[in-house]
Amino acid sequence: MMKTQDSGAYIANLMRIDKTTLPADGGERFNRLIFARSPYLLQHAENPVDWYEWGQEAFDKARTENLPILLSIGYATCHWCHVMAHESFEDAEVAALLNGRYVCIKVDREERPDVDDFYMTVSQVLTGSGGWPLNIFLTPDRRPFFAMTYLPKLGRSGTGGLMELLANISILWEQQPDRIEKNCRGIMEALGQLSQQPAQETIEITETVELAFEQLSRSYDRDYGGFGTAPKFPMAVNLDWLIAQGTEGNKEALKMALHTLRSIRQGGIWDQLDGGLHRYSVDQEWLVPHFEKMLYDQAQIAMSAISAYQASRDPFFREMADTIFGFVAREMTSPEGGFYSALDADSEGMEGKFYLWDKSDVDRILGADADLFCSYFDITAEGNFEGRSIPNIPVPLEEFCRQEDRSMAATERALERCRTTLLEQREGRIRPLRDEKIITAWNGLMIAALARGGVVLDTPAYTERAARAADFIQQRLQRPDGRLLRSYLNGPADIPAFLEDYAFLCHGLIELFEATLDNAWLDRALGLADQMARLFYDPSAQTFSKTGHDAEQMPVRASLEHDGVMPSAYSLAAGCLVRLGHAAERPDLHDLAHVLLAGTLSEAGRQPAVHLGTLAAYLRLESEPVIVRLQGRRDSPQVRELLRTTKSSSVPHLVIQFSEDDHQGRASVCAHGACHAPTSDCGTLERLLAS
Repeated sequence: MMKTQDSGAYIANLMRIDKTTLPADGGERFNRLIFARSPYLLQHAENPVDWYEWGQEAFDKARTENLPILLSIGYATCHWCHVMAHESFEDAEVAALLNGRYVCIKVDREERPDVDDFYMTVSQVLTGSGGWPLNIFLTPDRRPFFAMTYLPKLGRSGTGGLMELLANISILWEQQPDRIEKNCRGIMEALGQLSQQPAQETIEITETVELAFEQLSRSYDRDYGGFGTAPKFPMAVNLDWLIAQGTEGNKEALKMALHTLRSIRQGGIWDQLDGGLHRYSVDQEWLVPHFEKMLYDQAQIAMSAISAYQASRDPFFREMADTIFGFVAREMTSPEGGFYSALDADSEGMEGKFYLWDKSDVDRILGADADLFCSYFDITAEGNFEGRSIPNIPVPLEEFCRQEDRSMAATERALERCRTTLLEQREGRIRPLRDEKIITAWNGLMIAALARGGVVLDTPAYTERAARAADFIQQRLQRPDGRLLRSYLNGPADIPAFLEDYAFLCHGLIELFEATLDNAWLDRALGLADQMARLFYDPSAQTFSKTGHDAEQMPVRASLEHDGVMPSAYSLAAGCLVRLGHAAERPDLHDLAHVLLAGTLSEAGRQPAVHLGTLAAYLRLESEPVIVRLQGRRDSPQVRELLRTTKSSSVPHLVIQFSEDDHQGRASVCAHGACHAPTSDCGTLERLLAS
């Protein structure tokens, strides 16, 4: 049973156990999950439930013994996964029922996004919603017939609990198999219809852009920023699209994005002591977060902050990106340079305990500075979350100093002193679990953000960190035949990478090329693009799939495809192919981009606000690019300045090409059907880009 005192140490101890001495079923102390690599699966290795990993052994047992399958999907830093594990999967009574009447399978959604995506689609089709833990009941041939998310062991307020549900499904399985078969057929037919949505080649772009802004505006929270009420996610895809619209003249779109980023930076969703942001806010005001920290959020919001800085030149957004990069360097970077996937929401069995403060403790630790810190960061005796306080910034510093008649400079110094002192104290607490899986896709997002930050923020160390991570993936997560793998933890997993891994890493490599002008990165990105076509494209059906032809396939190819907390693999892959097609003069890549977008264009035309990645990629595909051709010595100061001028602009559909020679650094701009004479002057280049 998982210990609550230090979950990170607990998982580390399980990893160190000599597994060669254990029987195949894990023995008396463990179940089969003790042999897993995934921290999420290891969290369940001492459950009394007889868990299996996803695989043929479990399916064969279910078929041989004619038992239904309970498939439970989650991830290591998921709060409600912990709750359900503690209430039910660690419970002997639940385990007895499961072990006697079911075959039970655990899946880490971060390792197997294909399994998660398929069965999440099932949940959305059946219930209209989804989430984690995701629990699906299957036949031995993997066909689903019932879906649920978190459910307590026992019923509450007239709603049945897990024990009752398990008993009822078991009776149904034994006594009414025809009813279950009918459910399966109906679900598979619905999923089959999803996979056969007609492709659409074009949309009316001007009307669709206007509709997208109208839809976002309707859901936009004008008081607190963000979209909708609660829970509220950062939604970097929305922010990036709004910023891009702002650079094309929509001032209201830019205002919405900047307001949202400011609110996030000042809210409790942001770790005010150590930087970085939590996964989402459970309230409308960005105050109370769901406390896990995901790598993909850090990467995307850092990129959004960089874009906001480019568009506004406001140093607030530069500081925001710098702070995220500092946090990732300290807490989410492996010694070899790859980036870890997440930090848990819980520590010592309690969500958020690591991040909360009692005012009495702050007073004791900070002494004479406590009043200032508590006033600025909203630390009170009553607390703002279950009797304790989440540091947040209700009033921006300039306004705070004006209200308090304080010196800005002196106040900043005092607050930084307080922050450092409290952070040192917090380091003495038992830390949340860090999931040290290195996921190819999520690393691609962070590589992209660091690479762009390196050149736009003129911080070469960021670019060096991006390059180091890209080299790590090439060395540790690429087979000798060049095939990418999904994840790494004490060695690479044998799971082939998915379309999102190829697309997100390709995105990172393109940004590395544009940050360094090293054509080796461009060549590697082109190599990934060619692999994408070979592994994921079916020329006979004119479609792409998320899973490679050489990997395990789900019962049908079905997905409710849209952009969410991360961009769709299809839309980001399409955007990468468009950029590469222009940079390397490969029009064949644009043809593939059309195929990638065709499946979602129809829905993007109707509901563009949830397909902004598709819309952005389509705009890039259908628009004339602004091509900047740089020439000279790659490491010369003049070329570097011309590059920084280029990347610091907010030009839409920018493409960079580079050829190295021994002449003076120069740049030529081709846009709007004309190419301008080469220039070595950054001011001239800036004017050309702005025209």
